[in-house]
Amino acid sequence: MSSPGTKRKRDWYDWHAPYDDPSSGLSRRLAWVTDRLRVALDEAPAGPVRLLSLCAGQGHDVLGVLPDHPRRGDVAARLVEFDPRNTEVARQVAARVGLTVGTGPGTVEIVTGDASLTSQYADFVPADVVLACGMFGNMADADIERVTGYCTQLCATGGTVIWTRGRSLKHAEDPVPRLCAWFEERGFERTWLSSREYQQCCGTHRFTGTPEPLERDATMFTFTR
Repeated sequence: MSSPGTKRKRDWYDWHAPYDDPSSGLSRRLAWVTDRLRVALDEAPAGPVRLLSLCAGQGHDVLGVLPDHPRRGDVAARLVEFDPRNTEVARQVAARVGLTVGTGPGTVEIVTGDASLTSQYADFVPADVVLACGMFGNMADADIERVTGYCTQLCATGGTVIWTRGRSLKHAEDPVPRLCAWFEERGFERTWLSSREYQQCCGTHRFTGTPEPLERDATMFTFTR
């Protein structure tokens, strides 16, 4: 879950360590994401399903759902991650759980590259499921809003965006309502939101509009850390 725009150095490989602790906030958030991903795949229309994961890290969410999901054979997944250590782990996990690394239905494509660039998705969108997880806490509000706008280009009509964002438990400072509003101003319908009692937050929005043409060779965001 990294981008070359990082200003304050963070090791995005070590960032995954809390997944080893099932009681960690990151593990709780992962459980929400995988649950909502299963629902999104269950509800996807018959036929091929395109699944796109931005800043995919080691792919714990996608690789944790696809192996035993009934729609596995329909899903073409593309995971885009900048850190080659993370994509190598994702490839190893995919092989271990019996997934085919490749392109097309029934496969997982693991791309080592800058997830902020629209050029990574030009031949793949609009997608039926878009994961924007582990991203928004690492960028300025202006870039978060920009990404919600680009989701109208990345997401198919009726498709689902699954996103995460850290909360502030003080209502006046909580960024989640603002994020929801940005999606909803752009034709997305809120379908699920995790409880306010946790600092971690996961939400899903369904796109009710018509996808806009993808802006070519654009940069959607820059990480601030």
